[in-house]
Amino acid sequence: MTPDEDRQVRTRQKSRAIVTGVLLGALVILFYAITIAKIGGGQ
Repeated sequence: MTPDEDRQVRTRQKSRAIVTGVLLGALVILFYAITIAKIGGGQ
């Protein structure tokens, strides 16, 4: 693999990791909001 191809692969891996992290964070926030809504709605 040439250095240019290696750089392209690493760039794609980094962007994919960032997207996965953002989606995971959004899912955590969604679950947190649902939990707070359920607790608040029960009182």
